[in-house]
Amino acid sequence: MKPETKFDVEYHPSEDEPFMNSRQLDYFRRKLLAWKASILAESKGTIEHMQAGTRNIPDIADRASEESDRALELRTRDRQRKVVSKIDAALRRIEDGSYGYCEETGEPISLKRLDARPIATLSLEAQERHERKEKVHRDD
Repeated sequence: MKPETKFDVEYHPSEDEPFMNSRQLDYFRRKLLAWKASILAESKGTIEHMQAGTRNIPDIADRASEESDRALELRTRDRQRKVVSKIDAALRRIEDGSYGYCEETGEPISLKRLDARPIATLSLEAQERHERKEKVHRDD
């Protein structure tokens, strides 16, 4: 494990410093870990709520509404589970030195994009190409 470095809460990565220097990597590592902790805390709360909320509702419409709410909550948790796996993959990329670089082109992903979506694996241009290609195939 790496030694703990002092984290400046006011720090934001800048284009005028070397790309993916140790300060930027630390910034994104902390951002990813905080996001993951938040998701896991929410998931724990959902599980506790669902366990405590199990009850017998005699009215069919009320029961159907509650089941629909539970199904929506479970779909949301499933999406968040997938995000957690993407966060873990981003953390592995930080460790292996490939974080911040487009998987398709090898070019740096913009800091603005990484700040908005720290799990991004494609540059904005590569992502747009991917989405256009996906749309063309979907329309067939």
